[in-house]
Amino acid sequence: MFNYFKVYSWNLALSMALDAGANMDEVDRACRSLREVDDDQAHANDFFRAWADGAAALARSAAEDESAGHRLSAGEKYRRACVMYITAERIPAHDHPPRLAAYDELLRTFAKYVACTGVACEKVSVPFGDSFLPALMVSVGSSAAPAPCIVHFNGLDGVKEYLYLCGLPEALGARGVSILIVDNPGVGEALRKNELHNAPEAELPAAACVDILEARADVDPRRIGMMALSLGGYHAPRATAFEPRFACCVAWGANFDWGPRFRARVEGASSSQKSVPHYVDHVKWVLGQDSVEGCIAITDRFTLDGVLDRIRVPVYITHGEDDRQISVAEAKRTYDGCINAPRRELRIFSAQEGGEQHCSIGNMSLATDAMADWIADVFATA
Repeated sequence: MFNYFKVYSWNLALSMALDAGANMDEVDRACRSLREVDDDQAHANDFFRAWADGAAALARSAAEDESAGHRLSAGEKYRRACVMYITAERIPAHDHPPRLAAYDELLRTFAKYVACTGVACEKVSVPFGDSFLPALMVSVGSSAAPAPCIVHFNGLDGVKEYLYLCGLPEALGARGVSILIVDNPGVGEALRKNELHNAPEAELPAAACVDILEARADVDPRRIGMMALSLGGYHAPRATAFEPRFACCVAWGANFDWGPRFRARVEGASSSQKSVPHYVDHVKWVLGQDSVEGCIAITDRFTLDGVLDRIRVPVYITHGEDDRQISVAEAKRTYDGCINAPRRELRIFSAQEGGEQHCSIGNMSLATDAMADWIADVFATA
């Protein structure tokens, strides 16, 4: 992971941006005055402003290209602007007033990128209770040749647009696999626009996704897989354990037991790093709780103990050996628990090869290619 700043959460955000195709010169122009900052929470709004201003400048330049009829050049700038808005928006406290406006610009620049370049990306609404889960569908199937499909959930603080831009849809598509990228409850539009909060019962939103995929003529209903990253290292195995229609499971970074880790962070007894500066307040927002005690009661239920033996389909687990948020021991516990999976694999990325950080951030392509290869093997599309 590229250590441009002095603080972990900012370096994580930067490395995520680079994995999604940010331009380092544009990042440096925006952020060089922040390189010596050593308090990510106190200066979170400064980080936000730097990245948001950089994104706005790119978006203005993109609009000029678009007006001149140069749609492909415009689309590329809109893409980089979206990456910068994604990076800006996730760092300040959730009630920072300009944050929602930046999120709207994130959605707008992503839509402009899609429109200008013509990339494969269909907006989908997944009915869920009285509301819906916003999603992006990248289909490589047809009614004549239905393709397998992966349902992809986010983590604690991600957005579906980032998962689209990080390369996995392209990697899967090249191997004959479609993907439905979902803002599950607690993230992205599901949280910001629909006020849907995260919960341990991941199988409920996951089942809603399977329902709509089974109704699509371009999807093979017998080959629908479940996948998620970071906190989703809990969601994907949990959903697969309780939703029998899934044909495989991928945990992009394991997350066996959130409760003890959250308690340790609250008590100041944890050496693990935070993904965002205002971590506890962010968790309150994600879970829809007003108190730390309320969060503890819910995070204690985010455990795969007593769950994994229910999984009876192939399972793939990735983890970085130097993950500074979640110990590699949680990956081993997840693997060891899948005793009834007909095929289970644990892929630990080392510092020597790269991809050793949280969810292989800093060299995500190593993980996305490995996961895409495994999925293609399981679905026999390679």
